Amino acid sequence: MIREHEAGAPGQLTAVDLFAGGGGFTEGLKRAGFRVTDAVERDEVAARVYRDNNPETNVIVDDIRNVSGSMLIGSSPARPIDLVVGCPPCQGFTSLTSTWPRDDPRNDLIKEMGRLIGELLPAAVVIENVPGISKKGRDHLDQFIRYLTFDLGYIASSAVLQVADYGVPQMRRRYVLVAGRGFPLTIPPPTHHKTGANRLMKWNTVASILSQPDQPDIYNRHKFVDGDNTVADWHVTRKISEKNRERLQHARPGGDWRDIPTALRPACHQGEYFGFRNVYGRMHIDKPSPAITSGCTTPSKGRFGHPSEPRTISIKEAAQIQQFPVDYRLNVDRIDDACSVIGNALPCGFAESLGKHVRTQLVAQLA
Repeated sequence: MIREHEAGAPGQLTAVDLFAGGGGFTEGLKRAGFRVTDAVERDEVAARVYRDNNPETNVIVDDIRNVSGSMLIGSSPARPIDLVVGCPPCQGFTSLTSTWPRDDPRNDLIKEMGRLIGELLPAAVVIENVPGISKKGRDHLDQFIRYLTFDLGYIASSAVLQVADYGVPQMRRRYVLVAGRGFPLTIPPPTHHKTGANRLMKWNTVASILSQPDQPDIYNRHKFVDGDNTVADWHVTRKISEKNRERLQHARPGGDWRDIPTALRPACHQGEYFGFRNVYGRMHIDKPSPAITSGCTTPSKGRFGHPSEPRTISIKEAAQIQQFPVDYRLNVDRIDDACSVIGNALPCGFAESLGKHVRTQLVAQLA
């Protein structure tokens, strides 16, 4: 049973965000009505962005292995935690690259999340991750679920969800687990559909972001040093070579490097190349974008070409596809840092959908 709160707005539920990054999940939870009391993030740049946008939250900048429940200010009896959320690092589970070994030590961080849940005993838990966690990471996930259910008394449900089904203008599949302590939580039903079938809304597409493009600036670090920058200020792209510009001119919306004339293809894509197909391509204006990653301004790292212009999308455009507001503070000066913060985030609107659905069920437990 959820306890009454003595801090914050009357009846406002509290949450802790682990592996918080730049704050995409927290942004969604706040929109859903949660007060995020604590966040843990080891990367200093991401933590600084998080703190800039959430000054009311206690941010611990450290490896989660060094964090205990007593360090989280929301864990006192007077300020119980209703929800713990997090996305443990997933490099060893993702299908996007084979670079990371399956025994990557970061794969064990889901166990550390379980330890903190055991110390905090929140009413509810939400974990999101790449779909590969249920395959490549099966052993780690099974251990976590056994601990959650048999040792701590949670009742868990899980599914692989497509974020486009929840209004995100992006194709991005995520494994989601929700669990209530002593009561079941359900997975939120979709609100959108590719064609609008079953009385659902149609998928949102990149047209909602890119239909009326204005020309971005080429990145210049001096513009961002000692500034007070927001997403709106980051309407910038990298300077790309003339060859890459030609490649993007030949790229077909929704296509990939195979649309580029052979003579223009990079050497690594010549001959009998059978590697990743979703590079050196353009987005399709009438479809959701491909998954936004930290490579979102680099043609060789995804299908990040603008639908109609010989350039990649800008960081601002990537952030909008990730559903960050344009006034979200992105006060960094290195383009790689900006790309990393935006590309590694959970789409804010998807986080909001998860948060609202969980909150409704938690409030029902209070009744």
